[in-house]
Amino acid sequence: MKKLLGIYLVLISAISFSQKKELDSLQYNIADYVFVNPGDTLTVELNEFSLLPKQKFKSRNDIRYYLWFRRKVYKAYPFAQIASKRLDSLNVRLEKIKSKSKRRKYTKLVQNFIEGEFTDQIKKMTTTEGRILIKLIHRQTGETAFQNIKVLRSGWKAFWYNTTANVFNLSLKTEYHPESDNEDFLIEDVLQRAFQDDKLKVQASKLTFNFNEIIAVRKAVIDVEDYKLMFAKIRKKKKRKNNN
Repeated sequence: MKKLLGIYLVLISAISFSQKKELDSLQYNIADYVFVNPGDTLTVELNEFSLLPKQKFKSRNDIRYYLWFRRKVYKAYPFAQIASKRLDSLNVRLEKIKSKSKRRKYTKLVQNFIEGEFTDQIKKMTTTEGRILIKLIHRQTGETAFQNIKVLRSGWKAFWYNTTANVFNLSLKTEYHPESDNEDFLIEDVLQRAFQDDKLKVQASKLTFNFNEIIAVRKAVIDVEDYKLMFAKIRKKKKRKNNN
C-alpha cells in the first residue's frame, strides 16, 4: 500500500473542498517590494540556498495579487510536506512488516490518524488552495493522485474520484511543471523565497527541475493576469447577483 498518505490527503481535499469565495482581501503592505520597469538592471540576492533575481512586477497592483497567491501556497504547503514525511515513514515501517495482514492493519491505523489530523482543515480550503495542494502533492511525492489511486485501488475508482474532483474544477491528474506552467512557476517562486527567509521549512522535491535555470529563462517576471481575470469574473457575478 505504497504512498497511501499522499493519495488520502488529496482525496479528502478533492471531494470535500469548501466552495468558500476566493474574494479574500488584497490589502497588503507592499513597501518592501520593488517592481522593475523595462530596461532596468536585474539584480540578484546571495544566500545559502540559491541565487534568485528580484521579481519583476508590472504594477503595484500585481504585487498585491502575488501576495494573495503566496498566502494560498503557505496554507497548502505544510499539508504536502507532512504527507511526504508520513509517507516515507510508512514505507520504511512497511518494509519491516512481513505479514500481509499486519501490513494492512498498520496502514489502516495510519490512514485513520491522518483523517483525524487533517480532514477538518482541508475542508476549509478554497478551490485555488485545493488545486495548489494537488500540485504540491505531486511535487513532494513524485506521483499524481490519480496515478497513486489507480495503482492502489483500481482504474475505475480513480476515474470516479477524478470525476468528483472535476465538479470543483480540480483534477487529480494535475502535475507540477514549474518550467512550463505559470502557476507552478509562481508556486515554486513562493516556496524558494520562503525557504530562504525561513518562513517555510525546506523539503526537497521528488521531481527533477532546476529553478535557477527556470527563473533565469523567465527573467523573474511575475505574471498574475489569470488571477486578476478570476477576481474580475467573481466580482461581476457578485454584482449581477446583487442587482437581481
